[in-house]
Amino acid sequence: MEILIINKSRHRGNTEKVAKAMAEVMSAKLLKVEDVHLQELPTYDLIGFGSGIYGGKHDKRLIKLIENMPPVDKNVFIFSTYAGGENHTLIKEKLSEKGCKVVGEFSCLGVFGILGLNMNKGHPDERDLENARTFAKGLLNS
Repeated sequence: MEILIINKSRHRGNTEKVAKAMAEVMSAKLLKVEDVHLQELPTYDLIGFGSGIYGGKHDKRLIKLIENMPPVDKNVFIFSTYAGGENHTLIKEKLSEKGCKVVGEFSCLGVFGILGLNMNKGHPDERDLENARTFAKGLLNS
């Protein structure tokens, strides 16, 4: 099975840590949003889309990539890191509009700094990453 994981990780690399943990157990190709070639998407059997949650949504560049991709009848999964709460609603709608079937979702805390405060310090931690690996293994077995 050919698997691609696309991520956009800003600031502290929280989401990239999660994406790498998943990619390891899935033997998946891992790309940053800016390195994705849309014409290659149909060659994958399973595609993951993930970023941090900013203002209640995934990164705008990830959303734009999905809006610009051709319709693909693919199984996909969504993942995110967050400070205040995960919200996959918009990205699920965008993927559905492209003909994708969301087969799983994963999210965990990510450290977030604002006004000198560090919320969720230490996250994603090893437990979060192990949960990401377990999630990824589950996708392979479904």
